[in-house]
Amino acid sequence: MATADHVKALIKSHADGDEERFYAIAMQVAAGAARQGHTKFAKDLRDLVDRIKSHDQFNSPGQKTKPVPIVQPRGELSGLLIASYPNVRFSEMALDDSIKNRLERILLEQRQREELRAHGMSPIRKLLFVGAPGTGKTMTASTLAGELGIPLFTIQLDGLITRYLGETAAKLRLIFESIQQTRAVYFFDEFDALGSERTSQNEVGEIRRVLNSFLQFLEQDDSDSIVAGATNHPQILDRALFRRFDSVIEYQLPSPEISEQVMRGRLALLDTSQVNWPDVLEAGKGLSHSDLTRACEHAAKNAILQRHSNISSDDLVDALRDRHAIHR
Repeated sequence: MATADHVKALIKSHADGDEERFYAIAMQVAAGAARQGHTKFAKDLRDLVDRIKSHDQFNSPGQKTKPVPIVQPRGELSGLLIASYPNVRFSEMALDDSIKNRLERILLEQRQREELRAHGMSPIRKLLFVGAPGTGKTMTASTLAGELGIPLFTIQLDGLITRYLGETAAKLRLIFESIQQTRAVYFFDEFDALGSERTSQNEVGEIRRVLNSFLQFLEQDDSDSIVAGATNHPQILDRALFRRFDSVIEYQLPSPEISEQVMRGRLALLDTSQVNWPDVLEAGKGLSHSDLTRACEHAAKNAILQRHSNISSDDLVDALRDRHAIHR
C-alpha cells in the first residue's frame, strides 16, 4: 500500500502539475499493493490511472478544460444563485448503463463543442432530469460540473418566484444573462415549481407568464453553459417544456445490482465479508440510491460506535427497514 514517501511524492507532483510523475507514482502504489496481496485495490487503481490517461489523450490540446475560479454571484444574483465547485466524478456514481452512456455522450459533446460549432452544430446542453427523489438527479448536475471543471450554480426558486407582477420574469432574465456571460452548469431543482402546466386551473396568471418567459429565454439561449432542470413530478410539467430540452433523462430506482454497488461503495472502509447480501438486497427493494446510502451510514456508525470492524447483516437490514418506515 502507499507509504508516507509515496503520499508526499503524489502531493508534490500534483502541486507541480507533473501529470506523468503523478501517474507513475500511482502505478508504483498499485504494484506495491499487488505484492502485498491487495489485488482488487491494485487492479482498481491501475484501471483508474489508465482510464484517466486515455481520457486526457483523447482530448485535443486545445480542448482540455482547466479549472476556473468560482464566480460568486453579486448584486441581485446573490439571492438567486448558489455557487459551488464540485469535484465529483462519474466513477463515484452508481447508475445503470443506459443513463451512464447518455451522460458520457453529453460530456463528449461538451469537450468537443468547438469542433461541433465549427461544423454548424451545437452540443447537448439543455437537460431535464426526471425521476423519484434520491435517484441521482442533483448529483448528476454536480458531476457534470466536476467532470468539465466549471462551477455549478443552483437556482434558488424561493428567491426567484415572487407574488409581484413582472418581478419573477425580470429575475429570470438576470439568470439567463448570467448563463450567457459565465459558463457553468445552471441547475433548476424542483423544476415543477416553475414549469407546471400552463392550463392548470390552480395556477395564477403570474406563473403562466413566468413559464412563457422561461420558454422564450431557453429557446433563445445559445451559450456554452449547461442548463439543467430536475423534477420528481414530470406529469405536471407543461408539454411545451419537453421540446425545449435537448435531452430528457429518466432516473429509476436502483436494480439489485446497482443497489449492491451503492452499498458496497459506501461501506468500502469496513469489513463486509459477513454480510448476507441476498437478505440485505431483499430488505433494500424499493429504496432510492439516497436511502440506501443513508441506511449504510447508519449501520456503519453502529459498527464504529460499538468498536466493531465488520458490518453485520442484521444492522444493515434494520437500517434499511427504518428507511422504508420513513416513507410510509
